[in-house]
Amino acid sequence: MFPVSGEVHLRLVEGAETFSDDRLEVYRQTILSPEEREKERRFYFQRDRNRYVVTRALVRTVLASYYQVKPTHWVFDTNTYGRPMLINAPTTSPPLSFNLSHTDGLIVLAVAREGVGVDAENWVKRKAPIELAPRYFSSVEATDLARLPPSEQAERFFWYWTLKEAYIKARGMGLAIPLDQFGYTYPSDSQVCLTIDPALGDDPFRWNCALFRGSNEHLVALCCERREARAPTVRAWKSVALDGEAPVNLPVVRTNF
Repeated sequence: MFPVSGEVHLRLVEGAETFSDDRLEVYRQTILSPEEREKERRFYFQRDRNRYVVTRALVRTVLASYYQVKPTHWVFDTNTYGRPMLINAPTTSPPLSFNLSHTDGLIVLAVAREGVGVDAENWVKRKAPIELAPRYFSSVEATDLARLPPSEQAERFFWYWTLKEAYIKARGMGLAIPLDQFGYTYPSDSQVCLTIDPALGDDPFRWNCALFRGSNEHLVALCCERREARAPTVRAWKSVALDGEAPVNLPVVRTNF
């Protein structure tokens, strides 16, 4: 079902690194482009090759389901900042924005009619580089992190990191946006508030932001462009390309919806 304005679709794939060789070969032969198959061979580690193949199969099959075309139909390019985009989407349907993120054990694809960015992190298995906070976080974020007990700092670091990644990806500019010129605060147990330095030329009220638990180990941050007064609707599925998908409710950690 094509997303309506103000709706975000999330697809989550778990454990791509352990997909069978037979399944991966089907993806290579029936979904991926020759260029993608060539790019796969450049990854040194098998788990990275597996994750890449599953990611490309996911984005091609999901986008194909919206436009009713074959997954092999798509031609991709990147913008000036390296963000992937479709260059041959059918003009008979509204254009879609999409964004991908992957981490150890989880791939997430976000699709919407408006601008959207998503980031996922395995905060349990990945060591939090707390020492980077004073350099890359806003002063408010770095101060908040430093005041927490050491036992709480790792998870809070990844709250900030994933939310910041989701914002710069939604803007389509990546690290061209200085990470210390915007930031997040948590006014209550359920809220998150985005603040942006005027030098960035953006309005924080333009964006809906949310942080979810993708699993016990994973955080998923979402940033989507606000086009209507009402809160966006976020729908999520656990998905496996060619095998189908099932709806899932993602626990909300913080949101400004």
